Amino acid sequence: MPSSDHFPMNIESPRSAWTDHLLRMVDRPLSALAEDRLRASMPLECRPGHEERGAFAHLEAAARILAGIAPWLELDVPPTSEVENQSRLRSLTLLALGRLLDPKASDFCDFGSHPQCLVEAAFLSLALIRAPRRLAGALDERTRGRLVDALRASRGHLPSASNWLLFSALVECALFRLAGEADLMRIDYALRQHEQWYVGDGVYGDGPHFRWDYYNSFVIQPALLDVHEAMQGRNEHWDALAKRVRARADRYAIVQERLVAPDGGFPPLGRSIAYRCGAFHHLARQAWREELPPELPPGQARCALGAVIARTLGAPRTYDEHGWLRVGLAGSQPGLAETYITTGSVYLAAFAFLPLGLPESAAFWREADRAWTSARVWAGEDVPADMALWD
Repeated sequence: MPSSDHFPMNIESPRSAWTDHLLRMVDRPLSALAEDRLRASMPLECRPGHEERGAFAHLEAAARILAGIAPWLELDVPPTSEVENQSRLRSLTLLALGRLLDPKASDFCDFGSHPQCLVEAAFLSLALIRAPRRLAGALDERTRGRLVDALRASRGHLPSASNWLLFSALVECALFRLAGEADLMRIDYALRQHEQWYVGDGVYGDGPHFRWDYYNSFVIQPALLDVHEAMQGRNEHWDALAKRVRARADRYAIVQERLVAPDGGFPPLGRSIAYRCGAFHHLARQAWREELPPELPPGQARCALGAVIARTLGAPRTYDEHGWLRVGLAGSQPGLAETYITTGSVYLAAFAFLPLGLPESAAFWREADRAWTSARVWAGEDVPADMALWD
């Protein structure tokens, strides 16, 4: 077993460390949106020449935060130390959604105004799917109707032949839950195309071409799993596909855990690396759903994810002087921004916190600390060889 130097996190109270990081990140933007001042108060950091993205950066922040905290909002019996903050964020979330959807509010966003709104409609859909009682089921009638209209408006944006197909599918899943309607062709097309784009060993291409990046985790595999779960039993072909999707998800969770370096870092490869610990959305989702493969003990996954969270959100200059997230992977690194990266979009880092939706009694939180694979190997421990998935 490696020494404690291989655990850059609070191993005495890992859940408290996670909630501290989460609250520091999301409290300011959610509070501002609930007060109808997010657009006015959130700074805009983006690549020079792309300031027009400020028109919907506040929507990006809100949608991504909600998709990340939804499981925690849904949790019925949180630890006593979390009850007050959970209750407060439940209230803030409902107020925030009301502001986004109220045409008279300063923070109102027209979901038909820009293609990026399809992406954020999908992330809001994820939040609704992940918190069916505390979010979707807690909306007042007027806000619910406005949300349905907003999701319908996002249909006007044509998704590209990429992971964007899954954004359309997620919107349809949410509309099915909220209004009993869905364009099944959009779901079917997304699922069939991603089956065609599977390249092997648990990984999909993002469209017809493979890229070295984290989009299998940012979007593709979590979205495939959530769409299949939301539509389970409604189409025999989809259910047959789901078995292969889950087997690939097991393999990719193993790959993700092995990508975590002994210090909690990971390879800075590909697009959107400024989403920080959000690159481990897939591993976090599998842990939250208690769908980790047998080779990956929950306590080991917890330590790996905790190390990544600490490394990416605990680095100096991660936040500006007012508490807003900066662009970067380990601190302030604006050079890592693509043309679509904004202060709002980097709140996708919230996706790493899905396991907070598990009760304190779950194995993920209860199991003893166990070093992740890379830490064990580089400390000289003998571990089983990695095995590819053949399907």
